[in-house]
Amino acid sequence: MAIEDLNLFLRQYFISHHCDVQEETDGILQVQLTEELDKVLMNRPFYWHYIKQMGRKGEPMHLTLITDTEKMDEEGEVIHFGSPRLQQIMEDLKSSERFTKLFEQVDTSQRTPLYPWFVVNMKVSYQGKQKKDEMFSIGLHLINGTMQLEMMDTLKAHKLQPEISDYCYTISPIIKIQSGLKRIEKVIEDHINTQSHDWATESEQALLEEIQLLRNFYEGQHDTDSNVKQKEIRELTERYEPKITMQIINGGIFYLQH
Repeated sequence: MAIEDLNLFLRQYFISHHCDVQEETDGILQVQLTEELDKVLMNRPFYWHYIKQMGRKGEPMHLTLITDTEKMDEEGEVIHFGSPRLQQIMEDLKSSERFTKLFEQVDTSQRTPLYPWFVVNMKVSYQGKQKKDEMFSIGLHLINGTMQLEMMDTLKAHKLQPEISDYCYTISPIIKIQSGLKRIEKVIEDHINTQSHDWATESEQALLEEIQLLRNFYEGQHDTDSNVKQKEIRELTERYEPKITMQIINGGIFYLQH
């Protein structure tokens, strides 16, 4: 996952789901969940079923997440890369809405334009004998075509919210999303083409050697089912054959003042 700042990622996730971020300090995030997100994250199906049967209004839970391991003594739930809670959030993003729309919070009494940025977080996987992933966070200005790398870092300087601020208005995009995505993919493809691909050659050589070892092993075993041998060759090919894949993790449209 293309997460450079876990606190920022979590904050944007909860804001995009209309949750109230009640307090945010270094390494600690306190959030009042909505009913919808309580049902997704808190595993209380019997509670919500009971509330519905009684015709009452439920009370979504309050969640305190700790991202700083040095503050584990604080009251709350520790969340980190690989933790069950973060995996749960990631699965929710994958299954529901990987894309969001947020606006920069602007305190103004004058009409203020907000400009659209198309932001994509993408993972490039190099798969062969060894596996390596690269994460990209790229923003494209949908008016003038400016492209910004490490866009998640750029967004840290902007306070974002799901509703547009008073007196603000959005500038309609000139560049279409599909065209913008092709531009971003082209930048990543150009990056891939500049990399050394010795790993691919080594993977292909390793695949040939493994297949030869397998054939040597089965040589002379006339009672061996050929389907078994072919199955093992397919498994070796799947494991060693070099390939590069690009996967969009998430993204969205961000309307920013500048």
